[in-house]
Amino acid sequence: MIDEICLKKFLKNFKFSAGSVLTGGGSAPARQASAEAWINIINDFQKGALSTRLGIPMIYGIDAVHGHNNVYNATIFPHNIGLGATRDPDLVKRIGAATALEVRATGIPYTFAPCIAVCRDPRWGRCYESYSEDPKIVQAMTELIPGLQGDIPAGSPKGVPYVAGKTKVAACAKHFVGDGGTINGVNENNTIIDRHGLLAIHMPAYYNSIIKGVSTVMVSYSSWNGIKMHANQELVTGFLKNTLQFRGFVITDWEGLDRITSPPHANYSYSVEVGIKAGIDMVMVPYNYIEFIDDLTFQVKNNIIPMSRIDDAVRRILRVKFVMGLFENPLADDSLVDQLGSQEHRELAREAVRKSLVLLKNGDSTEVPLLPLPKKTSKILPLPKKTSKILVAGSHADNLGYQCGGWTIEWQGLSGNDLTRGTTILNAIKNTVDQQTEVVYQENPDANFVKSNNFSYAIVVVGEHPYAETNGDSMNLNIADPGPNTITNVCGAVECVVVVISGRPVVIQPYLSYIDALVAAWLPGTEGQGVADVLFGDYDFTGKLPRTWFKTVDQLPMNVGDPHYDPLFPFGFGLTTKSRQTSY
Repeated sequence: MIDEICLKKFLKNFKFSAGSVLTGGGSAPARQASAEAWINIINDFQKGALSTRLGIPMIYGIDAVHGHNNVYNATIFPHNIGLGATRDPDLVKRIGAATALEVRATGIPYTFAPCIAVCRDPRWGRCYESYSEDPKIVQAMTELIPGLQGDIPAGSPKGVPYVAGKTKVAACAKHFVGDGGTINGVNENNTIIDRHGLLAIHMPAYYNSIIKGVSTVMVSYSSWNGIKMHANQELVTGFLKNTLQFRGFVITDWEGLDRITSPPHANYSYSVEVGIKAGIDMVMVPYNYIEFIDDLTFQVKNNIIPMSRIDDAVRRILRVKFVMGLFENPLADDSLVDQLGSQEHRELAREAVRKSLVLLKNGDSTEVPLLPLPKKTSKILPLPKKTSKILVAGSHADNLGYQCGGWTIEWQGLSGNDLTRGTTILNAIKNTVDQQTEVVYQENPDANFVKSNNFSYAIVVVGEHPYAETNGDSMNLNIADPGPNTITNVCGAVECVVVVISGRPVVIQPYLSYIDALVAAWLPGTEGQGVADVLFGDYDFTGKLPRTWFKTVDQLPMNVGDPHYDPLFPFGFGLTTKSRQTSY
């Protein structure tokens, strides 16, 4: 938490001329802090910066990676994997614009987004932050950048950052480069690939980002063929800055310099030297910033790091601050506070949820589909089955935290329904069905309960528990318990549709024979009503798999085009439905 004691300590240390401040995942002025509370604390930081000798405004950044996800009452959009399933760059651009408004509503001008990783192995704990295994889809989804920053004016010089005004924020393309290609999907590990493969798979979205005026680029913790990216001068300076002509600033990841060595911080002077010489301009040092400043100052004074390298970094950081308008308008105001969690943004998120859903199975044949579901079952059921009762089951049906996933209020995400404002899938179903239809919710019913209650059908919502980064690395990719048991108990006793809430494909083949209809809903965010919109036929299923759905984890890594390609559901797969035009 950012408390008053920490604030006073930091303001006292503005004598060190810190040029940037960030809010880490889970940090906030207070629990359920208002937009005004955020503005006040950020303005206090800014006043500290303006009171220094040069009066250069600081830049405040935050991880707004699927909406303004650290902030209570913000609209939480689907994570990137779901947006990749939409195949809709215009939608993603509109999400960027909405996110910019909500971030600015709290006085923040900079977000560490988008993640343009190309996840090549779903065992990676950040795979949900990747739009797709296909670099072409990731390239298309860089439309988030003009959504966040504004459309770069025609004729603008290549590589120069651009931010359109006080309703826009500086963006950050991350993590440069190859973060999604590590061995076995292990986070922060080594990506082994030749230069052609790196440029063909992991680099293309950076071309698009730079053309669109992205302001900053964040370096990856990972290595390329054994060389840490934070120390890779050839790629950071030689390729990104010189070949691609990127003119914004390059920033480390959280304690990125520390992790150049193993164990981290083992030889910090060395890490500072090779990191800065590699071309890093801004260093994210959440705790030991005095040590970093002392170390860097010593190396510059002793000509270990040339002053020309410092001049380049300062020039780039100032350029971004100027295009952001920080010198003209350093302090935030409350003119946009009503944008936070606005109904318009929630409707946009609901649209994104609808378009992200991928229908993987719909009955045993196309002649007898289960979806779309009837809202009122009694009129379509044969007599004497007059009851109109449906079962909703599963650990993820009534859990807003689970459906939002990691990077939501807390870094690792949360469980429960009190973390922020939104609509669970259970409540969405209740909002949608006919008033005469009884909705029974049992998280993990046994088979006898299901058989004895004469349900018309069941909706089972199961999946993964929230995670972020290394905590999400998984070698088994199983549905969280008791999800498999819920599927077999319910779907073995009544006609059922299974909705999977997950940040990636998970093991589903052993249960597929029990399941009548199967939907990949990814991590939809706060607007669960979008799930019900499509399940009940108000809108069609249109989503397509943004990545390959494997049969067993032994096949991994497996991406479209591989010689051993034998998926359960191939990349691009997605059944469609025809929305119901008549009422029941």
